[in-house]
Amino acid sequence: MSLIKMVFFTLALCSFLSCTRSEPAQSSSLINWSGAYPAAILQSGEHPLWFLLTEDGPVHITAVEDAAAIYALVPWPYALHIRFMNEKDGHIVMAVNRDGFLKLGPYKTGSHDLALYRFPAQAWQQYTVGGLVYFDDLPAAVIYHDRRFLISDTPSSWPRIWSFNMNSNIPFPADIPVLRQFPHEEGWDIDTLRLAENGFYYYRAARRNALQPEVRIYRTASLAQDGQEISVEMFYNSAPRENIISHPSLPRLPEGFVYTGTGRTANSLFASWEEQEDYSIGAAGFVVIKH
Repeated sequence: MSLIKMVFFTLALCSFLSCTRSEPAQSSSLINWSGAYPAAILQSGEHPLWFLLTEDGPVHITAVEDAAAIYALVPWPYALHIRFMNEKDGHIVMAVNRDGFLKLGPYKTGSHDLALYRFPAQAWQQYTVGGLVYFDDLPAAVIYHDRRFLISDTPSSWPRIWSFNMNSNIPFPADIPVLRQFPHEEGWDIDTLRLAENGFYYYRAARRNALQPEVRIYRTASLAQDGQEISVEMFYNSAPRENIISHPSLPRLPEGFVYTGTGRTANSLFASWEEQEDYSIGAAGFVVIKH
């Protein structure tokens, strides 16, 4: 049977099992903890482990049906959901829109237990995630101010590039050289940054609030080198195709819910899910199951 081994820290966290506030437990193994600490240790089994994204991080729910109608549907740029995910070295790294990073992978070398880490970034709360790549062997997410569905005087995001490492649970600003030609001070947003299957990085810079709105699209073989301006057609042709995600091991979802991505770590299958309607998202989260 599936088991979630909860880890409590010096601050009262929301228990993934009861979803209620708990008093902090003193643990000798955590008093001298150095580096990033896991939010939870998971043991996947034949029964799926469902998680719902909240402003305080993922919480465990009994079934995905429990998430229905919890959140109002809002346009996707402003909704809490797993925007991007990458697999690297046996771990899954996620950029959670309006929240920060999550990382899921083996707790210890050779172990089937999974450690779930959270790296919350308060600076992301007003912005949308535009991409997740690796640079200098570290994850790098770009955030921007999306104005498609909302008129706002919120300034362009700065810092606009964020990363993390396993030294702590606090994300930190990062720099990607190829994006320096679009200064934040001049109103530039980077709303797309992705690595395509052909090995090129594609990125889009925009000044949509300027007196003369401007959008420029580039690609480059290296994030440390200047890019080449390309056509809109080439940009969209490089985008990943949207396919219906299915896997025989994944549980069926209720009507109105869809899987948006899958990955593998240790002996487990991971899948992100969302409650969707047109361009809006309600509840969102992920599921982990032994594979």
